[in-house]
Amino acid sequence: MTSTKPLITVHPDELKFQFELEKQSYCDLKVVNNTEHHVAFKVKTTSPKKYFVRPNTGVIQPWDACVIRVTSQAQREYPPDMQCKDKFLLQSTIVPPHTDLDELPQDAFNKDSGKVIEECKLRVVYTLANRNSVDGSLASSNQNVDYNSNPALQSLKEERDSAVRQTQQLQQELELLKRRRYRKNSGFSFTFAFFVALIGIMLGFLLNLSLSSPSTE
Repeated sequence: MTSTKPLITVHPDELKFQFELEKQSYCDLKVVNNTEHHVAFKVKTTSPKKYFVRPNTGVIQPWDACVIRVTSQAQREYPPDMQCKDKFLLQSTIVPPHTDLDELPQDAFNKDSGKVIEECKLRVVYTLANRNSVDGSLASSNQNVDYNSNPALQSLKEERDSAVRQTQQLQQELELLKRRRYRKNSGFSFTFAFFVALIGIMLGFLLNLSLSSPSTE
């Protein structure tokens, strides 16, 4: 009664991602239904927050196939020894003919329900987009990156340093403009205050003269 051939086959048999710092990467899996039955599948991973799987659940018609795209989120540092411990599990089971995805019961992939659930385990493998830029420093335990041995990283570092210098220069120019404006405003205020004081002195002098002039009896 048992079939010698699995319900589904997956190509490739491992997930390969081209690793680049702070960039997303993806891997496509082709899932083939090897039977005359409708087969439902579900994808699970040990790091659900790190990957987007579309679709993560589906139903494949007899002798048909579908493509699953697994997207790895951008990472900020190289993993130790460029090794990844993440694992994927692809479960499959036979469902009634013409079963829609929305009609799948919640326990469709529960082994305790008595259904036959086949499982396919997939490991994650990292490959570098530019293998010539890799040296032993990327595999060091402290994860220190040698920018001189990686042209791409060195270029990014130079662009970052240039941006920092430009930002500092703009800040200095802004401070200089603020000081100049403050000096201009201060000069105007001092001149205005001087004229006001001078007018006040003149008015006071005239008032004193008028008060001190002898009155005629």
